Amino acid sequence: MKEKHTIAILLENEAGALSRVAGLFSARAYNIESLCVAPTEDPSVSRMTVVTIGSKEIVEQITKQLNKLVDVIKLVDLYENAHIEKELMLIKLRALGAEQREELKRLSDIFQGKIVDTTESSYTIELTGSGVQLDDFISAAGTRHVLELARSGPLGLLKGTKVLKA
Repeated sequence: MKEKHTIAILLENEAGALSRVAGLFSARAYNIESLCVAPTEDPSVSRMTVVTIGSKEIVEQITKQLNKLVDVIKLVDLYENAHIEKELMLIKLRALGAEQREELKRLSDIFQGKIVDTTESSYTIELTGSGVQLDDFISAAGTRHVLELARSGPLGLLKGTKVLKA
């Protein structure tokens, strides 16, 4: 059965490291659903979060291949562990008229969003939550009102005292 897996990877923060990881996926025809990468508290190490869909066996193959890459320090499939996963979204919505603007403010409050920019005709709202929560916000706001949106894809950490450290 195909399932969504979130893989957290610590890798050397060097030119070409991201390219080698992405190349591994494309060379084996594995799809990357989302990809986030940024330096960690140690500037020589980056944390990459890759979301892919596949069977347990396919994801096991992916992780084995990733572990062979020289840039990869350590990785964990968060799907197999208790973890916290959140996604960031910036969404620009058409906001015309006092009634519609008030409704979008109310909706933003319900979803614990933050209005980060306003114009005479739009609101830009920042939201964090699960992918489902963000999808629910888009649905509640109405897709016809969406002018633009950007999503980070999920980021995740292991729960409790477990950590992914170099």
